Amino acid sequence: MKKGHIIWLNGVSSAGKSSLTQELQKILPVPYFCIGQDTFTDIIAPCVSGYFNGIDGDSLWYMAVDAMYHTIKAYSDMGLNVIVDHVVLNQDDGKEQNLFNSCRDTLKNYPITSVKVICSLEELKRREVNRGDRDIGNAEWQVKQGLYPLDGYDVVVDTNEMSLQECAENICKTIK
Repeated sequence: MKKGHIIWLNGVSSAGKSSLTQELQKILPVPYFCIGQDTFTDIIAPCVSGYFNGIDGDSLWYMAVDAMYHTIKAYSDMGLNVIVDHVVLNQDDGKEQNLFNSCRDTLKNYPITSVKVICSLEELKRREVNRGDRDIGNAEWQVKQGLYPLDGYDVVVDTNEMSLQECAENICKTIK
């Protein structure tokens, strides 16, 4: 069976990945499912004092992201196209990068278009405040951490400088 195409959006919080996903779903000529990090990490059982049945919150988060990575593969294996809405940061402990690299190795022969979604810090801050559902300062913290990987993307789109439609069209031109 032919593998489903994967569009991987990586950008900090409030960069416009979810809005861009919706725009892509409107203009792509075939259906794409959205697999979003928030969907997987928001379904974690609430931790009491940072733990749930002896498992710390960070470990639960990594388990959820690993499950998301397996889901991306499963969808593609079924011939289904997906847009991945994700934030992969360059963190000191290396856990997030190791998990991502493992996923990337697993998907190395899959049809993937990798997209770096950027936006000015000033606009990120404005969006955080206007949305009302964000932890203020999270985007700035993520910008300081930096995205992982830093480069090597198929396309970079700037949601501050370009409209969502222009960003989506640039991505569509790049799809392999």
